[in-house]
Amino acid sequence: MSSQSPIEKVTIIGSGPAGLTAAIYTSRAGLNPLMFEGEEVGGQLMTTTEVENYPGFPDGITGPELVEVVRKQAERFGTRFKASNVSGLDLSARPFSLWVGDQKFLSHSIIISTGASAKYLGLDSEKKFLNKGVSSCATCDGAFFKGMEVAIVGGGDTAMEEALFLTRFATQVHLLHRRDSFRASKYMINKVVEHPKIKIHWNTVVEEVKGTKFVESLVLKDAVSNQTRELSVGGLFVAIGHQPNTAIFKGHIELHENGYIKTQLGRTMTSVEGVFAAGDVADHIYRQAITAAGTGCMAAMDAERWLEGQGL
Repeated sequence: MSSQSPIEKVTIIGSGPAGLTAAIYTSRAGLNPLMFEGEEVGGQLMTTTEVENYPGFPDGITGPELVEVVRKQAERFGTRFKASNVSGLDLSARPFSLWVGDQKFLSHSIIISTGASAKYLGLDSEKKFLNKGVSSCATCDGAFFKGMEVAIVGGGDTAMEEALFLTRFATQVHLLHRRDSFRASKYMINKVVEHPKIKIHWNTVVEEVKGTKFVESLVLKDAVSNQTRELSVGGLFVAIGHQPNTAIFKGHIELHENGYIKTQLGRTMTSVEGVFAAGDVADHIYRQAITAAGTGCMAAMDAERWLEGQGL
């Protein structure tokens, strides 16, 4: 027996900085938003120990603390929260239908802010040292590795950009790639190859991350000879890409080939009228908390204007 709720004006899926900012704006506009936080409340920020580049916090703030203060702000204006994952949806007719288990919710508009997840190597030892020397964001965490040797895994443009960024802080950056050629753009490859602080290790795979409290070394395997060796580093950055959390939207909404949600240029409208997307779920370029928050504000304003145009 499925139970059904009244029709919401706006429903927000996802509770990272994009979703929470959208909640602040829509609740202040009197739209009484309902947010499905998901079971992993707060998104990628929850795995970020120190956030030093978010405006307004001169002494820095931890990711979970930042989520908490923004969530309180959204709650203060009347956002309602459900700590559940949306398990199904129907965007073919309005009002839109969303399901959590067998409970059905109806909504005139939807803001999708389900974010993206960094891809990791899948090692148990890598998990163990997450935020203890293992990171998936050089621009977030690079400054903590001042004066240390670090390693970065990857072969695309992101890996090149992050390797170059890390040279500002690290004494040496070891770029580890499992093949014998990069798939990055020629311009980026040249910059990396010519950089005195970057050492490239071809055909190299990380087998294990070692240390006591923090990362101290990596066990590396040569993909050709299968020989292993140890490399002393204070940090490991994984730059092998991100996966947008869009599996549930496939077939309901237009996605790019890489899985990110397609939005109108410079706007948050998706291919379905009344459905908006904000944050890392639609942004594979910047992927910062502040840019996510900015698009969350845009999505809220777009949704509010659209609802007004519909007489809702």
